[in-house]
Amino acid sequence: MKIIIVGAGFAGLKLARELNNKPGFEILLLDKVNYHQFQPLFYQVATSGLDASNISFPLRRVFQNSRNVRIRLAEVNSVDTGLQKLNTDIGVFEYDILVLATGADTNFFGNAELQSNAMPMKSTVEALRIRHDLIHNFEEAVMEKDPLELKKLMTVVIAGGGPTGVELSGAIAQMKSFVLHKDYPDLDFNNMEIILLEGTDKVLGTMSPKSSEQALKYLQNMGVKVMLNTMVSNYNGEEVSLVGGGQIPSKLVIWAAGVRGNVPNGIDPGLVVKGNRIKVDRNNKVENTGNIYALGDVAYMETPLYPKGHPQVANVAIGQADNLADNLKRMIANKELHDYEYHDKGSMATVGRNRAVVDIPKPKFHFGGFFAWLVWMFLHLLLLVGVNNRIHVFINWVFNYITFDQNLRLIFKEFYIHPDLRQKNQEKKQVIQKTASV
Repeated sequence: MKIIIVGAGFAGLKLARELNNKPGFEILLLDKVNYHQFQPLFYQVATSGLDASNISFPLRRVFQNSRNVRIRLAEVNSVDTGLQKLNTDIGVFEYDILVLATGADTNFFGNAELQSNAMPMKSTVEALRIRHDLIHNFEEAVMEKDPLELKKLMTVVIAGGGPTGVELSGAIAQMKSFVLHKDYPDLDFNNMEIILLEGTDKVLGTMSPKSSEQALKYLQNMGVKVMLNTMVSNYNGEEVSLVGGGQIPSKLVIWAAGVRGNVPNGIDPGLVVKGNRIKVDRNNKVENTGNIYALGDVAYMETPLYPKGHPQVANVAIGQADNLADNLKRMIANKELHDYEYHDKGSMATVGRNRAVVDIPKPKFHFGGFFAWLVWMFLHLLLLVGVNNRIHVFINWVFNYITFDQNLRLIFKEFYIHPDLRQKNQEKKQVIQKTASV
């Protein structure tokens, strides 16, 4: 059975590992980069807490001893469902089974100017760019004489009060409290503002009311200005415009307000639902197809427990991949397939040093504070790929905890894209893509 897996995130990597060296399968794993990215810790790369290599694991190292998994770096152009071919920028590949584990990307809701100027955080490189812009702004602030420009440089706006926005806000607040005033004694950090914008009436909207309230108090105590029921209408690189009026001057806006699935061309648009997710059945097979599957964030599955689809979290992606691997083995053995259902084991978010919130659904229980923070760290260490990465992350966390410091405040010029150039780069990329298609 020739299986092509597109994407080496939590779902794609899990499926490939479950089928590794299993008889009857020939696996081709495609991804744009040659490493697995641990998304839950992107915010720590962005705030100098961890090195990018600590949360990235080379795919070829995972499958060094594999007899049936091959890896190619490629970007998918389209899927030909009739001929069972996958068209990529490195060639055309035939498949018996196609698995789309393409994940989700940042959703700017069609606002081109916002997309050109705000900073997303859906990849390791984007996290490094945020780190660069964050530190680079303070370097410019040291020399700035104009009060308005200084305010823009020392104001960080995070749009989106989900786990990413909350964790990022807390990490930047810790930098302000423990690090930045020592690095930049010429600056008055009483004038620095960290503003978290959330369109609903609470942060961590998918968690319990107790977790939301506790996280809000943590953020406010750390000096984060949380603005609820506040939505962004635009950002021009200098000012954030708010729905209903009002502006916030800022040179750095980090966008964590929404995601949309990465659906390749060739998938029937009638199967794509809200959030750009592909409708699948209980076995993760794309509806109205015989041999195409979708996993994780790009998949939309309605079940009795989740009639509006599963949450876009790592545990769902891993569980679906595990179930699909078992079903593929059952196909070869002509056995009955198993339907997938997500059994929520709980959710958590960290807000900063000694501060986290945890919800456990059965029995229904909430706890926060230091113990929740320890649980959060332990579980994230377990999810990391590779013993070496776990050791490095643990050592970094211990060092940061003891010294109240993050020692990776490095500026790499190649990661910096001036806001004025971002739109030009995107237009240039579109021209190149159109030329290639012709």
